[in-house]
Amino acid sequence: MDNITRRQNALPYIADEECDRQMKENRRRLYQLNKTEPWQDKEIERQIRAIFGRAGKNCTVNLPFRCDYGFNIEVGDNFYANYNLTILDVGKVTIGDNVMIAPNVSIYTAGHPIHPDSRNSMYEYGIPITIGSNCWIGGSTVICPGVTIGEGTVIGAGSVVTKDIPSGVVAAGNPCRVLREITDADRQFYFKNRPFDEEAWDNINRR
Repeated sequence: MDNITRRQNALPYIADEECDRQMKENRRRLYQLNKTEPWQDKEIERQIRAIFGRAGKNCTVNLPFRCDYGFNIEVGDNFYANYNLTILDVGKVTIGDNVMIAPNVSIYTAGHPIHPDSRNSMYEYGIPITIGSNCWIGGSTVICPGVTIGEGTVIGAGSVVTKDIPSGVVAAGNPCRVLREITDADRQFYFKNRPFDEEAWDNINRR
């Protein structure tokens, strides 16, 4: 089995010349992307679509952006990523609809064996990550290999997500843990205990 096949099947693999060739091709695309004038929204979106394996409607990424391969990244409709998103997409990264990612978030499918003998063998791995629809990932969060984050969940800023997080919760911390469920009572507040004003609340209810 060649190393590309091993990598794509979440098996231990060695980053050989073919893997390196794929990464260098992507680095050329990233170089062009990240020197694009940041107000050229349509051109940035066009280039992002050429990098990602799949992108739904309304795909917004604020530069700079970094990834390993690009083709292992799939995002749904209305994807928004703020500055300095890094995705090590050795394994597949699948992101649902209406997902918001704050600045300085890192999504790492890639890793290395813990024991030095195994690590020095040059074998590494990429374990897929999944983020469900309607999630908000807070700033400076790190998402580790193999994690699934359920739909509608909010991850607090500065979290290190090492294990699966269920749907419909607020979770935060290092390691990230569930703090509470999100309920209908949360709908009327825009920040902590601050309710929407009447004008904004009317707009929300008309949608």
